[in-house]
Amino acid sequence: MNTEEKYMRRCIQLAQNGLCNAAPNPMVGAVIVCDGKIIGEGYHIRCGEAHAEVNAIRSVKEPALLKKSTIYVSLEPCSHYGKTPPCADLIIEKQIPRIVIGCRDPFSKVAGRGIQKLKDAGREVIVGVLEEECKSLIRRFITFHTLQRPYITLKWAESADKYIDLNRTNGSPVVLSSPLTAMLVHKKRAEHKAIMVGTHTAWLDNPSLNIRHWSGKSPVRIVLDKKQSLPASLHLFDGSVPTLVFTEMPHKPLPNVEYLPIDYQRDILPQIMETLYKRGIQSLLVEGGSILLQSFIDAGMWDEIFVEEAPNLLHSGVKSPEISNKIPYVTEQSFGRHFRHYTAVRNSQ
Repeated sequence: MNTEEKYMRRCIQLAQNGLCNAAPNPMVGAVIVCDGKIIGEGYHIRCGEAHAEVNAIRSVKEPALLKKSTIYVSLEPCSHYGKTPPCADLIIEKQIPRIVIGCRDPFSKVAGRGIQKLKDAGREVIVGVLEEECKSLIRRFITFHTLQRPYITLKWAESADKYIDLNRTNGSPVVLSSPLTAMLVHKKRAEHKAIMVGTHTAWLDNPSLNIRHWSGKSPVRIVLDKKQSLPASLHLFDGSVPTLVFTEMPHKPLPNVEYLPIDYQRDILPQIMETLYKRGIQSLLVEGGSILLQSFIDAGMWDEIFVEEAPNLLHSGVKSPEISNKIPYVTEQSFGRHFRHYTAVRNSQ
């Protein structure tokens, strides 16, 4: 690992702290180095607040050192006025002579303009250090702006014989996750802006789809209800979390619940994704039943899949969704359980 990569890895490490709060902005980390020592660090903590470069510059105890420092930043500094002033202008104002950037910003208002502004000001600019790692860091942001849909994560737990539940018409679902891996599920919820289930899961399981075992804001709840058959007594309609219901016909809204008619004679997933994109929902966690999950897989409309492998044997029941054997995955382990992690590969990202 060379020096440039060492400091860029620190930028990536810092940026990941913004996972739950930076969106819809991308996660970004910044490190300021002078004479081989880190003198400042920062990351984008929360949307609407200071960017990583600003926080890093503010953390420097001797501002005079900035004039002979290098600032490393995982994403191209912004050049436009949004909720905060342009970071490229601040770097120029502070007379930082050298800027090392992980990757260009895919956002059309930036897209190379920040880099050009720094070069026009006579600064030395290096671009592309750990570029793929930096792109992976902001993959949700990139997917949203290039594919014009949320970044989609599918998640389920399955038994050792590949079932996700028993065949049932009432009662509680089979618990396949352990208390600790259930906590990881709530962590996933905190990392996404919306969570989705189908009609059958909503009716049979009556899930709350909120965050109880992790810190963070509960995601927007999304449910399919073509015929408006779901009773208002379900937890999904308690008004505690904004909820979107995709249905066939208009319906009087409930408190904090919005009914959105779509054409069920056409493929509904593109219609739903278009609606979520227009509403600025950048990431979606799908926790629905086998039918809903399989529909996303068959449509190729997913970016990550997490499958928890439980040791239980159910012998019969609802089969788990099927993933092509041609799709590679890595096996991860958490709290004594194995997880299969699939990642879609697309040239647009």
